[in-house]
Amino acid sequence: MGTQNYVGHPVAPSLLSPHGRLLSLHQPQVMGILNLTPDSFFAASRVASEKDLLTRAEAMLQAGAAVLDLGAYSTRPGAEDISEAEETQRLLPAVAALRKEFPQAFLSADTFRANVAAAAVAAGADMVNDVGGGTLDEAMVATVGRLRVPYVLMHLRGTPQTMAQLIHYEDDLVLTLLRYFRDGLVALRQAGAVDVVLDPGFGFAKTAAQSHELLRRLPELQALGLPVLAGLSRKRMVYGPLGLAPEAALNGTTALHVVALQGGAHLLRVHDVAEARQTIQLFANTFPIAQ
Repeated sequence: MGTQNYVGHPVAPSLLSPHGRLLSLHQPQVMGILNLTPDSFFAASRVASEKDLLTRAEAMLQAGAAVLDLGAYSTRPGAEDISEAEETQRLLPAVAALRKEFPQAFLSADTFRANVAAAAVAAGADMVNDVGGGTLDEAMVATVGRLRVPYVLMHLRGTPQTMAQLIHYEDDLVLTLLRYFRDGLVALRQAGAVDVVLDPGFGFAKTAAQSHELLRRLPELQALGLPVLAGLSRKRMVYGPLGLAPEAALNGTTALHVVALQGGAHLLRVHDVAEARQTIQLFANTFPIAQ
């Protein structure tokens, strides 16, 4: 098995930004969500202005966020499609403002479009978080390889507009994801990509029950030897079974974050940074790093 830290955690590599910033994943970290969209599913996560952006970012960093993830295209089920130009106009000023205000912060661009990703990296983004895993823009893999930028490879079927109808899997769900990731990694390595993080895509072309199965079987993704991102925060898989709205799903989110950490997650993508950071700290106290 090799050296391990938390229960179920293979020691993960650090992620190196093309700008020289380093993100260590030898212990689980928190990625804070900053939505630059007017229609994200959790209204409280929507950024209203540059001042609001900087205030929220500062609070997240002070609360222990290791990464700030900026998204300018809503990927909630059935969300309206927007043009590449509109996404760029939303995203680039935000990246530039955060880069200027917080020069050491590790910034992630949440986009599935290669041109938007390249522009965001040029503006100072350190990572590309692609919900399409390279399937929504055929130029993404080559772009990531050329830029040598850390990349989140997420599992998705269809598009954000069609994924809700693509929830029937003929084969075992985890086996399907492992094949998807294997094929994606082959393409990424051939393109020159180095640092890759896997995201099973909870809620993307998956029912709540399928998402819970994935969470339960998260350790099986360790077969690929790469760090795993868990994006569970306030999603339907949390609030649906409880009969709640996203606004009331913080406690449920925290409960599932513990399961994700037990399953080997290295990054928790969250709306509530302080609570996620506390969860990681308590988990680390319970399962200290093996010497």
